[in-house]
Amino acid sequence: MIVEMRVYYCAPTRLPALLDRFRSTTLDFFKTYGIEQIGFWTTLVGPDNHALTYLLKWDDMAHRERCWNAFQADPDWIARRAETERDRPIVTRIENTFLAPTDFSALR
Repeated sequence: MIVEMRVYYCAPTRLPALLDRFRSTTLDFFKTYGIEQIGFWTTLVGPDNHALTYLLKWDDMAHRERCWNAFQADPDWIARRAETERDRPIVTRIENTFLAPTDFSALR
């Protein structure tokens, strides 16, 4: 198992739009493509309170590439994402990290 940590940094005032997009659109696509979330967090205290951090669980990198690439190529997802950014962009930067659990981790 590997865990993918994704941090989306939003343009000022656009975090609510990103949260709404995940809530009303993205999670349905995740379900369709077998993308398993561990959780989502917003930043209470830190360098950027316009950020959304979330974790995804994968069997291995091949599993991740297969599911994520299919999701990203879905024409309906592309159109719906574009519609949410019709007025202006939501996300200004994305950080992506892959984590492997240690042998003493509660999550393995």
